Amino acid sequence: MSNNAPPPDSRSRLVVVALCSAAIIIDGYDLIVYGTVVPTLADGSAEWTLGAAEIGRIGSYALIGMLIGAMLIGTITDLVGRRRVMLGCIAWFSIAMALAAAAPTVELFGLARFVAGIGLGGVVPTAIALTMEYAHPRHRSTTNAFMFSGYSIGGILASLTAIAVIPALGWRAMFWIGAILGGLLLPLAWRMLPESANYLLLRGRDAEAAELAARYGVTLEEAPARAKQGPAAAIKSLFERRFLAGTLLFWLGTGVGLLLVYGLNTWLAQIMRQAGYPLGSALAFLLVLNLGAIVGTPLLGMAADRMGSKPVTAGMFVVAALSIFLLSMRLPSVLLFALVAIAGACTIGTTILVNAYTANFYPAHMRATGLGWALGVGRLGAICGPIYGGAILASGWGIEANFYAFAIPAVVGALTMFVIPARRGVTSEGGIGAAAQEVDQVR
Repeated sequence: MSNNAPPPDSRSRLVVVALCSAAIIIDGYDLIVYGTVVPTLADGSAEWTLGAAEIGRIGSYALIGMLIGAMLIGTITDLVGRRRVMLGCIAWFSIAMALAAAAPTVELFGLARFVAGIGLGGVVPTAIALTMEYAHPRHRSTTNAFMFSGYSIGGILASLTAIAVIPALGWRAMFWIGAILGGLLLPLAWRMLPESANYLLLRGRDAEAAELAARYGVTLEEAPARAKQGPAAAIKSLFERRFLAGTLLFWLGTGVGLLLVYGLNTWLAQIMRQAGYPLGSALAFLLVLNLGAIVGTPLLGMAADRMGSKPVTAGMFVVAALSIFLLSMRLPSVLLFALVAIAGACTIGTTILVNAYTANFYPAHMRATGLGWALGVGRLGAICGPIYGGAILASGWGIEANFYAFAIPAVVGALTMFVIPARRGVTSEGGIGAAAQEVDQVR
């Protein structure tokens, strides 16, 4: 940065985080919206009446699309740029949501959900990579937690909207609203979202990179020569000796977290409906699940920045297991709502912090690739979540079995986080990595 360069503008950082958060809010809405229409599709009040198994399968279609989108687009974004990918994904899933709203058959509805998932899957690693780059190095987990809390805001928006909209306008209106939200965000992102400064540096656009770094206060990280090769080299680097154990463990931890997130968001309202709650109250549990994540995740992100990601994420999985287990007991409604809020903070919130942990594990030039593959492979857990919950609900084992079934993966997640090795993704290649290395070795 030259002596004549203007000082970094913290407001510009906030714009980047706000735009990424807005994309994640719509991403969260577009995913959670399916859970809000499940009771309507299941009780015969819609034009289609679907059984638990079919509902679970359709719920997984979007997640299969997200698996493909996260792995493919997460790798591409390290090669073609974050901005271009973000804009394309917003346009993609907005169109797909409109197609879902207008689908004349169950089969076409499922196909539209799959197509939407591809765009939704690409947004997540791109938004995290941009946020981690433009966040202050000492507050990356906190900033990412605030940004990704947009997922839960989207869930709450979907839940509140469903309570008012479905009885008045029907379930299809929920998907039209998602399409409109994406259409509103696209021109704002086009005008205000910057490119990754480190991506520009990697592509030899040094002057543009330096200008962005000066404006936003970004520390440029010099990438090794191999980072300038194609996608095969980027993917191969995930399996180098220094990254291999972490790569595999982050895949497992992400998968467990996403199984909990999508399993609970798909089935919690229906489980509570079968437990005797009316539709409005059952949807309120879904709202509280996401509200708990909004309130708890930023606080836990601050804890991760101070104490390290490993103890915080492992501990959150343990608390998730306990709170979900306690939901199986006959307790007063106020206590059940409190436990659901804790479960939201420690399932959705834990997954958000695992994403930040994963991003910090890798250097800037392979960050989106590492995130994309963790989220892509982890989508296997997300795909299994609705199917898993549907199978338990259809088994006839009783309401309690649903909660036992979701407590077990949370225990697995805690053990996975506990055994992740000291981070070796940061090297002395420069910038943020060198400054943060000593702190992150204890994580």
